[in-house]
Amino acid sequence: MTENWNHTALLVIDMQKDFIEDGSPMLVKGGKDIIPNVIKAVEVARQRGILIVWVVREHDPLGRDVELFRQHLYTSEKVGPTSKGSEGAELVDGLVIREGDFKLVKTRFSAFFSTHLHSVLQRAGINSLVVTGVQTPNCIRQTVFDAVALDYQPVTVLVDATAAATPDIHLANVFDMKNIGVSTPTLQEWSESKA
Repeated sequence: MTENWNHTALLVIDMQKDFIEDGSPMLVKGGKDIIPNVIKAVEVARQRGILIVWVVREHDPLGRDVELFRQHLYTSEKVGPTSKGSEGAELVDGLVIREGDFKLVKTRFSAFFSTHLHSVLQRAGINSLVVTGVQTPNCIRQTVFDAVALDYQPVTVLVDATAAATPDIHLANVFDMKNIGVSTPTLQEWSESKA
């Protein structure tokens, strides 16, 4: 089964405590609901021998590398969201990076922007991506649009293993991604599919 999937990578984007747990200024309201499906997608990927790429935000505690519109969240008195080494930057319970997985740190929406993701995927012979995580209008969408621009084919977004602040926002962005040729199956449909 694994040789059919050896050109595919699963991207798990921003499934970190500061995006998922209640009380965070970065909370994505739909994030908690998708945790079981993201866990299952990782399990299916492991069974298929798919490379798992953990895409996470880890910022300088003083916010020197964050977008301008987020700098107010970082002060010398308070550690900002997803600061390197903070509890909020950790993956949510149930998601674990294992040997053979790849962890990619980003500081912007797209996993490709100012990172070496494309080089890592090319070196591994990856030409197909499956995307999970949060949040659909920002990091998911930007990463997917960049993947399409870089000619990854197919690019797949698991519609019930990705989320946004509201279902309407999520579905509007899924619609846009479908319009550029992105596949949008459910986790079950993808789990039952062949490479």
